[in-house]
Amino acid sequence: MRFWGSLLLAAIVTTIFSSFTWKNENLLKVEAKVGDGISVLLRRYNLHEASCNLEKFCEINGLKKNDPLVLGTKYKLPITIQSFDGKSIRSSLGLKDYDKALAIQKFNESLAKSSVGHKDFRSSKQIWIPFHLISCTEELEKKEDSSDESAAGEVSIKSSASGKVISEPLFGPRYGTVPVEDFSLANQVFYITSGHGGPDPGAVCTSAPKMMCEDEYAYDVSLRLARNLMQHGAIVHIIIQDGNDGIRDEAYLDCDTDERTINGNKLPLRQLDRLKQRADAINRLYYKYEKKGVRSQKAIMIHVDSRSQEKSQDVFFYYNSNRKGSKELAHNVKDTFQSKYARHQKDRGYHGYIEDRGLYMLRKVIPKSVYVELANIRNLNDHKRLTIPANRQALANWLFEGMIK
Repeated sequence: MRFWGSLLLAAIVTTIFSSFTWKNENLLKVEAKVGDGISVLLRRYNLHEASCNLEKFCEINGLKKNDPLVLGTKYKLPITIQSFDGKSIRSSLGLKDYDKALAIQKFNESLAKSSVGHKDFRSSKQIWIPFHLISCTEELEKKEDSSDESAAGEVSIKSSASGKVISEPLFGPRYGTVPVEDFSLANQVFYITSGHGGPDPGAVCTSAPKMMCEDEYAYDVSLRLARNLMQHGAIVHIIIQDGNDGIRDEAYLDCDTDERTINGNKLPLRQLDRLKQRADAINRLYYKYEKKGVRSQKAIMIHVDSRSQEKSQDVFFYYNSNRKGSKELAHNVKDTFQSKYARHQKDRGYHGYIEDRGLYMLRKVIPKSVYVELANIRNLNDHKRLTIPANRQALANWLFEGMIK
C-alpha cells in the first residue's frame, strides 16, 4: 500500500504526486457462476470494453482467450484493491493525473450501484483499480470515436470443421456457438430491445406454478431472434442484456433484476428514463452505421401483454405512421404470422392485429421499427404456450422471417 501524501509530503508546501503503477498485487478474486465465460465475467465488472483487460485476465489466470471457466472456481480479475485514506483517490494512490483519478472514482461508483458486492469506497475504505485505466488508456482514447455498444455478431468469425462459427457468450453455453449458414444479411443492422427489465419485471403472472415475469420471456425470445439473424451474417445489437441468463430451455424462467443496457449501464427506476436510455443507445448506433454507408437498419421491441385472465391473445403489432418504414415492417411481420397460423393451426385461425400507436420507442427510435406483444401472460392458455421452449423458438423464427422481408 502507498500513502505518499500523508507520509512523505506533509511538510512540503506544494504537493507533488507520483504516478501510480498498477501491479499484480492484492487482486480481486471472484467465483465463476453458471453460464459464465470470460467475456461474461469481464462484462459483469465493467471490464469488457478494453481488450487489454481480457489479455491481462488470461495472463494472471494462466488461461487462453477461448478457454472455458469452471463453475465455482475463483479467478483473479484485472482489478487491484488499494486502501482509501479518507481524503481523495489521488492522495490515496499517489496519482498526479486528475482525469485518471476521476475515471477510477466513476468506475468504483458504477460497481457500487451494481450487484457485484462492491461498496462505496468512502465507506469501505477500499478502492478498486481496473487495469485498463492505468495501463492501457491509449487504447481507450482510440475508442472514443467509436460506439461503446458492441454488437452481438460483430465479432471474429472463425472456421471450424463444419464451417464458419461465431462465439456469443450472451446466448449461454448451450447456444453460444453460432454456425453461420450464409451472409445473406451482411451489412444489415438489427436492434433488438426486450421490454422492461432491471427494477421493472413488466407484466407478471402469479397463477402459474411459478411466477412468470414478462421481461424474462421477452428476453429469451429476443436472444433466439438475435441468434437467427447472426446465422445469416447480420450485425445485431441486443439493447437489454443479462449476462447470466442466456437462451434458456426451462419452462419457467427465473425472475431477476440484474439486466443492464448494451453498454453495461444500470436500468433507471423511472420508466421514461429507461425508455430514453434505450432509444438513445439505438440512435447513437444508427448514426454510426449511417456514416459508414449502411442502408438497412431495423429495430424491434418485444413485449408480453397483460390483460384479463379470460382473454386469450395472439401475437399483435404496433407501428408509428410518422416513422418511415414502420408500417411496412409491421405488416411484413404480421403477414408472416398470419401465414404461419394458416399453415400450422388451420382450425384455430389467427386473431392477432396491427395498429398505429404513438408509443415512445416507436416515436423516438430512428430506424424503421415494430413493436410486438407476444401473448397475454395472465391467460392460462397463453402463458402455457410461453413455457414451451419450442414455442418461444417458433416465435423467434417467425419474427426473423418477417423482419428480413
